[in-house]
Amino acid sequence: MQDALARLWPELQWICDSDLRQKVAQTWTRAFTLSPLTPADLEEIPFTLLVPNCPTTFIEHKRCVVHIARKSAEAMKEFMGNTLPIDMDTVIAGAILADVGKLLEYEKGSDGKTRQSKRGEFLRHPFTGVALAMECGVPAAVCHIIAAHAGEGDLVRRSTEAIIVHHADFMAYLPYKNLEKK
Repeated sequence: MQDALARLWPELQWICDSDLRQKVAQTWTRAFTLSPLTPADLEEIPFTLLVPNCPTTFIEHKRCVVHIARKSAEAMKEFMGNTLPIDMDTVIAGAILADVGKLLEYEKGSDGKTRQSKRGEFLRHPFTGVALAMECGVPAAVCHIIAAHAGEGDLVRRSTEAIIVHHADFMAYLPYKNLEKK
């Protein structure tokens, strides 16, 4: 599993804190243990079920979100770092874990198409993602990002790091929703 995670998530190496890096990897390992999906599936399944015939895979979207979040946080630190503290490890870990719960929300049907699982009908990925991360000892600041990255987060006060990941995620999602309306 470590080789598969290293291939899927080379961005894990961007997390400076080795304990946090290990807990993020452990969360993904735990998710695969409980999921009907495999690491290879993440390179094939759509990143969302909300866009019919979504052309972008789960891992393409997720890695893009991590890169957008990191670059955004770096720019914010460069220009506003004296007045706005940003924890880069928290941003990166949160971006990597934001959709880990989709491994419990999604499954592949007998027709090979991705669909929402029975569990996913009851619990969306922010909830299952937080549960997985907490089980693996991920710090509360990162769990907050997982919980607040999607629409559910509109009901809480997001941390600076959570705002960054939320907007990175929607930057890599909303253009596909707009294509759908054309």
